[in-house]
Amino acid sequence: MGLGKLGAAVVSAAATVAIERAAAKLPKENRAPFERTNHRGETVTLLEGPVAVLGALAGVAAAGGPARTSALIAGAVSGAVGAYDDLAGTTTTKGFRGHLSALKRGEVTSGAVKILGVGAAGLVAAALLPRRSKGFGAVVEIVADSALIAGTANLTNLMDLRPGRALKAVTLLSAPVALSSGPAAAVVGAAGASAPSDLGERSMLGDCGANGLGAITGTALAASLPRPLKVLALGAVVALNLASEKVSFTKVIAETPVLDKIDQWGRRPR
Repeated sequence: MGLGKLGAAVVSAAATVAIERAAAKLPKENRAPFERTNHRGETVTLLEGPVAVLGALAGVAAAGGPARTSALIAGAVSGAVGAYDDLAGTTTTKGFRGHLSALKRGEVTSGAVKILGVGAAGLVAAALLPRRSKGFGAVVEIVADSALIAGTANLTNLMDLRPGRALKAVTLLSAPVALSSGPAAAVVGAAGASAPSDLGERSMLGDCGANGLGAITGTALAASLPRPLKVLALGAVVALNLASEKVSFTKVIAETPVLDKIDQWGRRPR
């Protein structure tokens, strides 16, 4: 038994706020490894990531439901490997192509660890989701669902380049299914609680938060969407991930008035 969807959102938001306050009291030496410079050249903290993921996981656990175990695994593992990349990663190798090319050369980058970890978490989470089909049909569905989960996690990470952008993305994706999905409701709660600090440019999700929340969102979509919509969602996620290797999302958003207006909501003036 769980608290229901509204309860999941409330628990997630409350847990996020509580953990955020506790994180703010950490000694300076413990916070220092998470400090980064944002697009304005100002110092922000990546602690928002683990705070938001832990808050969302609390909401998922409280909600119960058939997708709970899958969402907990996807969010926890994706958040953990994202945190590893946040703390151990470098900026010399970027993108799927860069990390996979390094892997072919025998170089295991933190980004490659993250890609493999998120992919494995997505596969396990997809395999644990309840489904009616059996045999080959079930295998196809598991592969497709795992791609949706991992792809959504990576796409959310690609959005985490400006204040609030990734939080708006996961909220936009989760809100339509939040009334029927505990994991989606939990993401909405955690995103809402994290928004003031993120939009105020005091913190950012980083790989931990973006991958963790994105994986939970992807799990919610895989578990809740009817097959036709799931196929459309998967196609869009795959297309956007592939496009990111060639196109700057920040540039596209800035040059598209509607997207730019949404992107600026709640943010400090340019």
